[in-house]
Amino acid sequence: MPALTNVITLSLLHPVDKTPVQSWTFEKESVVRIGRSVSNDVVLYSAVVSRHHVELHQTPDGWEIHNVGINGTFLAGQRIEKKAVQDGLVIRLARSGPNIQINLVSQTRGMSSIHALIAKQEAARKSS
Repeated sequence: MPALTNVITLSLLHPVDKTPVQSWTFEKESVVRIGRSVSNDVVLYSAVVSRHHVELHQTPDGWEIHNVGINGTFLAGQRIEKKAVQDGLVIRLARSGPNIQINLVSQTRGMSSIHALIAKQEAARKSS
């Protein structure tokens, strides 16, 4: 059976209506860095975002968030330093900074996303 990889999509959410205004998808990276510096994978120009603010690490168990910024990373108003990522999770960079939604897709290597989705739906249908 082909190996699975987790594709991660990060979406910057509109500050008022919480709809995505920009998204980034990473299919092969094991670490994704977010911050104000241009050396990051996702660059956000906000005064409250640290130059190197947060890192997402792919582990054997899935993705983890690691706060590396001095202004903190928040989940539901609570500061976090390290946290396992679940699909749809929304983090805030600093107390008043931008919101980022994290979406995860398990994908079979060598297959397109749509083929992986169809395969997943067929497997679910067969098991029911």
